[in-house]
Amino acid sequence: MASETTNQLANQFAGKLLLRSEIPLSEDVFQHCVSSGNFTAVSSISKNLLYCQCNRCGNREPGLFAKIPCQICHREHHYCRKCIEMGRVMECEPLYYWNGDQPAWATPADPCSWDGELTDKQQLAADRITQAIVSQEKELLIWAVCGAGKTEMLFPGITKALQSGKRVCLATPRADVVRELLPRFRQVFAGVSIQGLYGGSDEKEKVAQLILSTTHQLLRFRQAFDVLIIDEIDAFPYHKDPSLSFAANRSRKQISTMIYLTATPRKEQRRRMLQKQLNHMFVPTRFHGYPLPVPSLKMCRTLKKDLARPAPPKLLTEWLKQRVNPERQLLLFVPTIELAEKLEMVLARKFIQLGWLPSKQAITFVHASDPDREEKVQQFRRKETFMLLTTTILERGVTFPSVDVVVLDAGHDVFDEAALVQIAGRAGRSPDDPTGEVLFIHDGKTDAMVEAVSSVKAMNKRGGFR
Repeated sequence: MASETTNQLANQFAGKLLLRSEIPLSEDVFQHCVSSGNFTAVSSISKNLLYCQCNRCGNREPGLFAKIPCQICHREHHYCRKCIEMGRVMECEPLYYWNGDQPAWATPADPCSWDGELTDKQQLAADRITQAIVSQEKELLIWAVCGAGKTEMLFPGITKALQSGKRVCLATPRADVVRELLPRFRQVFAGVSIQGLYGGSDEKEKVAQLILSTTHQLLRFRQAFDVLIIDEIDAFPYHKDPSLSFAANRSRKQISTMIYLTATPRKEQRRRMLQKQLNHMFVPTRFHGYPLPVPSLKMCRTLKKDLARPAPPKLLTEWLKQRVNPERQLLLFVPTIELAEKLEMVLARKFIQLGWLPSKQAITFVHASDPDREEKVQQFRRKETFMLLTTTILERGVTFPSVDVVVLDAGHDVFDEAALVQIAGRAGRSPDDPTGEVLFIHDGKTDAMVEAVSSVKAMNKRGGFR
């Protein structure tokens, strides 16, 4: 095989862990790569007397394996149900990784065109990230309050990595965040090959030095990245699903740097920081210099009855009459899809009647499996809708310049402390409107609500605010 072709294959497949069906090569070329040692096969499912293990996602849960007859070898085989959304992994089908020459990535002299200025605190964090990358520190956590400008803090470190010919991946638990970041990164790193990976992405065959990805897509990588940045490390599903941290660790090279980003570290990360097992840096202020909005807790004794009818709680309509800035758009978080569906029409009728909404089109709802999810978020961003009902899918990672935020039934189990802090952090993110209102409507305080308010106040205090 010509060396030029081998180089192309190295660029395309190095760092990936794929099923044969995911390798778009003719059978002759593929078999040549296998026989020459460029592709190495590994078992997709390992078995011993005690358990099976899926070698793509690391799953060992017996209940997440099943058996089906195999149409290829006509035997009954195990397959992994845990990662089946990425394509079924059958026991008799190996996974392949590239074992040939490694690609030489570009070393652009000046890959970043961002000409903004970092605040002093942002600059300190950016310098720390760059230092970690240059000195190949194993791990670093950046704990930055919501709205601190984490993305901009990454630019110098990513620039340094690209200049050194490193391959970089920024992974986040939510596809919405990948979609939001992609155009920004393509503008800032215009001369760099960039790939966006998420469910439904049309770039999965593409090859790039800088990858923006959901954490699920890391299941297809093995020893690929010199720098791996995990955004929102505390977010669902990353912090609940061990297969995602398994995939993240496997996707980084042996000598590499892992950067974690979060505004709300979980207990495990705080424990590691406290015990000096995890290097970290705290960024206590938002980029515009204003404090985080402190949520107001409002008791509504009729809340459950109102939502069951359904009807907007009187407390909500009274608050809407008295809003400080009625021009702000409204993000209304609800705990379930069913409630969002029911409330949309009810709120539309009521608010049109009160003259707060011009038409039914001014309000909509969105949830994780909504096929129009991306477009609805964009419509809200373009201010084509005034009120957006949402489940927790928009609790983090998205920025709207001028919104007030309400959480209906804030005592529901889905709203834990981290979720409530993140939700509060959606308000006041623009320097033109840095003081949005945040309202938690509940029928009984929960520990999560109290701890969220306490956490916001503590972060403001560390930022120098009273």
